[in-house]
Amino acid sequence: MKKPNLSILLAGASLLASSGAMAQAAPESSLSYNAGVVTDYRYRGISQSRLKPAVQAGVDYADKSGFYVGAWGSTIKWIKDSGATDGSFELDLYGGYKGSAGAVSYDVGMLRYEYVGNKLGRVSNYANANTTEIYGALTMGMFTAKYSHSLTDTFGNVNSKNSYYLDLSAALDLGNGFSMTPHVGRQLIKNGPTCSYTDYSLTLAKDLGKGLSASLMAVGTNAQTSCYKPSSVNKYLGKDALVAGIKYTF
Repeated sequence: MKKPNLSILLAGASLLASSGAMAQAAPESSLSYNAGVVTDYRYRGISQSRLKPAVQAGVDYADKSGFYVGAWGSTIKWIKDSGATDGSFELDLYGGYKGSAGAVSYDVGMLRYEYVGNKLGRVSNYANANTTEIYGALTMGMFTAKYSHSLTDTFGNVNSKNSYYLDLSAALDLGNGFSMTPHVGRQLIKNGPTCSYTDYSLTLAKDLGKGLSASLMAVGTNAQTSCYKPSSVNKYLGKDALVAGIKYTF
């Protein structure tokens, strides 16, 4: 989703010839798993793993009706870097519905970011890190626009309920298993203007076959160091960087 870079693929419809006419095949339900590693876990441009590698895995179920549910997890470091004694794992739980209207596909749902065992809310100047968002996305051709809205305090920011994230992306098929995804997003933190920022990225991915894929992402932000450079580690978590990853889906 991230995460995102928590992802769930839009199901495509295939056409079958029947009695001299083309008919659209009924969608099928599916259950899939994924596991991978990245050199830096970036979410909305900000490193969640202190610019260090992270291990990630997930499971997704997509029903033929359009409803879906899933779970995804990653190792993290930012909770402890912010002063909490516990919180080294992020678990995302989500569910929603996908459909289409003419040439436009849509996706609506809810996502819960659960930072297992975290006690960030007990640390001065922080709220509980656990965050719930609702989201909606529209896709036309290669272009997707998505809006996410928090129903709780957002990622440990105090009084930040009703924060939002708006992002735009495009999926470019380069052929031979290569794809490119340009992306730009805006994170607004309610009652925290100095912590609001814009992120941008360009991801090159390669389908290696048999469920294996690799990616290389150039990512950066204009996030202020006052919010995204923990004094405990003295590292700017929104810096420009190249992030490599490999994932296996089965």
